[in-house]
Amino acid sequence: MNARPLLEVDELHSGYGRVEVLRGLSLHVAEGEVVAVLGPNGVGKTTMLSTIAGLLPVRSGSIRLHGRRISGRIPYDIARAGVLLVPEGRGVFPGLTVAENLDVAARADRRATAAERADRVDAVVERFPRLGERRDQLAGTLSGGEQQMLALSRAFAARPRVLLLDEISMGLAPILVEQLFEAVADLRAAGQTIVLVEQYLTYALANADRAYVMHRGRVQAEGTPAALVDAGVFDDAYLGA
Repeated sequence: MNARPLLEVDELHSGYGRVEVLRGLSLHVAEGEVVAVLGPNGVGKTTMLSTIAGLLPVRSGSIRLHGRRISGRIPYDIARAGVLLVPEGRGVFPGLTVAENLDVAARADRRATAAERADRVDAVVERFPRLGERRDQLAGTLSGGEQQMLALSRAFAARPRVLLLDEISMGLAPILVEQLFEAVADLRAAGQTIVLVEQYLTYALANADRAYVMHRGRVQAEGTPAALVDAGVFDDAYLGA
C-alpha cells in the first residue's frame, strides 16, 4: 500500500459473553475499494461487521478510520464518523415513511445542504422506482425485499465514508438479489468504500477489488478474486477440500 488505508482492523478480538469469535483478525480497506469478506457460516463475518460498527465491544486489538481509533466508541459516534452498517434482516425505521427514512439517512452527512439532500433522495427514487411508488408508505409495511432495497438506498443518501454490507441478499428472490447488486455496482462505480459480507460468491467476487477468506475468527487467505479462485481457496474454505 502506498497510502494509509481508510479502514484498518488490527489483531481484533471480539465475541459474545464468554465466547470469543474473532481471534486476532486483521484486514485493511483502501479508500474507494470494495473488499469482500467471505467464508462459511460461523467463522465470524457478522461479528466482525458488528464490532467495527460498535455494536459489540472490542476485547483487544484496534479499529482505525483514516488513522484515528474508533474502537471503543459508541455506535452513534462511529456512524457520525462515517461508518454505516446495513445489517442482515433489513435496517429501516418501520414507523417512518420511505421518504422519511431516506431523509434521515441524507441528514447523516452534515456537510450536505438541504438541496443536496433532496437531490440524493430524488436520485434514490430514480434508481429504485418501486420505492418511489411507495414514497409515502410506512417502511414497516413494505415487503422484505423492498425493505432491503430501502436499507441499501439509505446508503446512497447518506454517502458514508465506509459502507458495511451484511448479507443483503439473505432470504430474497434471485431477481431482487440481482437488482440489489446492480445498486452495489453503482456505488462501487461512484467510488464508495465498501466492506461486503455475502453468501452468494458469484455476486461478491464480481463486485470486489480484493477478498479476505475467514476461518475460525481470523483471515485464512487474502487476494484478488481471480487469484483466490485460481488457487482453489474457496473449495478449501467452503467444501473442506
